Amino acid sequence: MTDVLVGLDVGGTKTAIIIETIDGDRLVDAVVPSEDWDAEPIEHGVAWIERCIATALPDGCVVAAVGIGAQGLDSDGISHDFSAALPFPTIAVNDAALLPAAAGVEHGLGVISGTGSIGVGRDARGSYVIAGGWGWVIGDDAGAAGIVREAAKAALWAHDSAQPDDGLLGALLEAFDVADAERLARAVNDVPTMDNWGPRAPAVFAAADAGSPLAAQVIESAGRNLVDLVGQLIARGAVGSTVVAAGSVIVGQPRLFDALATGVAAAHPELDVVLLTEPPVTGALALARRLHEEHAPR
Repeated sequence: MTDVLVGLDVGGTKTAIIIETIDGDRLVDAVVPSEDWDAEPIEHGVAWIERCIATALPDGCVVAAVGIGAQGLDSDGISHDFSAALPFPTIAVNDAALLPAAAGVEHGLGVISGTGSIGVGRDARGSYVIAGGWGWVIGDDAGAAGIVREAAKAALWAHDSAQPDDGLLGALLEAFDVADAERLARAVNDVPTMDNWGPRAPAVFAAADAGSPLAAQVIESAGRNLVDLVGQLIARGAVGSTVVAAGSVIVGQPRLFDALATGVAAAHPELDVVLLTEPPVTGALALARRLHEEHAPR
């Protein structure tokens, strides 16, 4: 039997899983849908993780340690209970908390802009500090779904104000495959889900690149929201000298990263801002390896 380490990054739409031997040989590197994932009740989340690992685990392998970063693990208490409920040595954190580890930063602030948006850090005692992540209907302004929500509001406001379309409305009409502003409002409101809103976010960035001032304003506002998350983390005691940004939107859209970097430089010049180039799941694997090394016989 071969002892292995498992890293999981469980997001709102997809889950990345890496399995390596203790010596660092990569056995599994896969992405699967996060269908039916929910951290609570804990029994549901634990069973989901166990099934995910069992499906991916190669024959002849035994799990020595697991590192998990998951959407929904939003407090020290939930993370501790979740870790304790799994049948193998586990360290579980919020998915944004994987970012410093994945970037090789010991103390840092993690900011995610993917389907949603959230900021996570730790205070001097090592306890979680979390800002944002309230969901795409009422928050997550810098996530894909939130950006589409705000873009639709801006385009429809301009339409009602008798302003000519600067390109944003047309981009959204095409993205939602509708004919006019009234049908756009219906398409957005009738299905208020991240699966309906999120995939249309590239249209907002394309409109900005094509010269839409409204689209550019929406993106700049999303960047300010990320800067605000950093400020909220610091105000609540989060420590670190580096902001690590990750997530499908900010990694794929330089405009948003530039807005974050510029805003942090102005508001918090003592902080560095880096874009994570490694998959966040590597941070989960690093946590698993650290856990195994801490408890391995000397």
